[in-house]
Amino acid sequence: MTTKQVLSTEEIEQLGHVEKVLFFFDNVWSSPYRVDLIDLLMAEDFEITTAGKLISGRTAFKNWVIDFLKKVENSNLETLDVIESTCRTKVVVRWKLTGINNGILGLPPNKEKIELFGTAIWLIRDGKLAHNWVERNSFEVYHQLTNRPT
Repeated sequence: MTTKQVLSTEEIEQLGHVEKVLFFFDNVWSSPYRVDLIDLLMAEDFEITTAGKLISGRTAFKNWVIDFLKKVENSNLETLDVIESTCRTKVVVRWKLTGINNGILGLPPNKEKIELFGTAIWLIRDGKLAHNWVERNSFEVYHQLTNRPT
């Protein structure tokens, strides 16, 4: 299955855990940037722990995604590795996001290309994405964009 396609609500609900995570990555973080899919894929009480900071609630998460997409133009998220836990409640993804700097990390929008690598651990509850713990190489990207050695 290609995950960059238009699916009905019923088809989305029938996706397996790995397929839901990949569908989210391919359609929210990459064009066509369907942020509205957050309402279908995430639990209402969804939480993300990003770089140690907790963001609670689907609406807060959606606003965080919208803000991030404004700061990285033409973002495209590529899945590098996917692992599903044996208990089938967690999905781990190693990923690469490419795009154009439009103010990421509080830096001036110099329009330089960026590559952001990260790992996401997803908790699945009742068929919905319920929590995401994500870490990424922001330190290295910051140094790349400011032309400072790491």
